[in-house]
Amino acid sequence: MAVALLFPGQASQFPGMGRELHDAYAAAREVFQEASDALSQDVAALCFRGTEEELRLTENTQPAIFTVSVAAFRVLSAETGIQPACAAGHSLGEYSALVASGVLPLRDAVRVLRSRGRYMQEAVPVGEGAMAAIIGLSPEGVGAACRRASVHGVVSPANFNGGDQIVISGAAKAVAAACEAAKAFGAKRALPLPVSAPFHCALMGPAAERLAPELCAVPQGAFRFPVVANVTARAYGAGDRVAEVLVRQITEPVRWDESVREMRGSGAASFLEVGPGKVLSGLVRRIDKDAPTAAFCAPAELDAVQALLG
Repeated sequence: MAVALLFPGQASQFPGMGRELHDAYAAAREVFQEASDALSQDVAALCFRGTEEELRLTENTQPAIFTVSVAAFRVLSAETGIQPACAAGHSLGEYSALVASGVLPLRDAVRVLRSRGRYMQEAVPVGEGAMAAIIGLSPEGVGAACRRASVHGVVSPANFNGGDQIVISGAAKAVAAACEAAKAFGAKRALPLPVSAPFHCALMGPAAERLAPELCAVPQGAFRFPVVANVTARAYGAGDRVAEVLVRQITEPVRWDESVREMRGSGAASFLEVGPGKVLSGLVRRIDKDAPTAAFCAPAELDAVQALLG
């Protein structure tokens, strides 16, 4: 059965993530060591013994989730010989997908992600930005709500997650106004999200500018399997500059719904979430209830993976 790999983004982290993989598999320990060497920081200690507050710091969250995700992929490769049809990652998860595919070196990617987290956090002072999930309103309706609220500042769709869920992002007052407008237009719910910065909107422009030279300095390898980009909902082409697409990703929305449909349409019969949490598996079920899913981030989950792979 052709399987697509999914790599999680922020909000999938939890204290202790990756410990069982690290303890059980040499392939996982090697990834943690390589990431730690690249950052001059003990990533295993951060993941296993870090508090929820420490793991919520964006410059910690991004390299930590990435390290656990790549470790899980390396274990899968060693234990199952998996040959995915394609892959995608949600926001920072796209870096995990690109490393798994052989396009970005692990050491460079983990360093870039720490910078990405820091620059995104520093782009907007804490409290001045916000994000919210709009439930039960069409993309057109959410766009109209954002336009109505734009008199209060920047606000725009940030994540098209599927299943009637669209996340908006921007200036705090504008996001609050867009939530009220969305409810007036018929949204079932408008839920503020507990985030530290307004990701994937124009307010992240300074972060994109700071990160661009670091990303462009990272060597780009060949794709071992296709990776679908967040900003285009299409697989990267042979001539695409990955760095340029990843810079755009900082300020543009994650087109997750379209990405999943693109992978399904290109032949993916099932989806395997690789890394902490099961957020993306849940989104897939909301987008396409007939698509089989599984998740892998612990040795006990290997049997389910084998069953999915047939």
